[in-house]
Amino acid sequence: MRRVSLTVNAVEHEAMVEPRQLLVYFLREQLGLTGTNVGCDTSTCGACTILLNGKSVKSCTVLAVQAEGTEVTTIEALAQDGDLHPLQQAFHETHALQCGYCTPGMIMAALDLITNNEDMDEDEIRTGLEGNLCRCTGYHNIVKAIQQASSEMRSFATK
Repeated sequence: MRRVSLTVNAVEHEAMVEPRQLLVYFLREQLGLTGTNVGCDTSTCGACTILLNGKSVKSCTVLAVQAEGTEVTTIEALAQDGDLHPLQQAFHETHALQCGYCTPGMIMAALDLITNNEDMDEDEIRTGLEGNLCRCTGYHNIVKAIQQASSEMRSFATK
């Protein structure tokens, strides 16, 4: 067992972990943050996408011990005081989810896209989402949701 210290959703955590434990299982099983889904365990689907030091990563490709000293953000950190984050609200308003299994990972990947890119067109959003798979929606409404949230987040930031 190894001790790890990391900040998850602005809360510092110290825990003992098996050296081979994946970060996704640490988040789900030890911290109870089940919004990060396990899809494939092979980094193919993106259901486990989180932000690690502000960058989207698939948490099934990171060992918990590799996250030592990092800042992790999961889907649970986005809604504040009962209000949905603009991305969550946009996914709801544009019907960008059906079964919802990919949605947390898709939203976290989209948050990284919006944060690190200016005025993305549809093709740039689709390219940026490569590696985050949805079996239900066909991506059209997901792209619309990201465009809507991006616009809202940028206009809010300039106020």
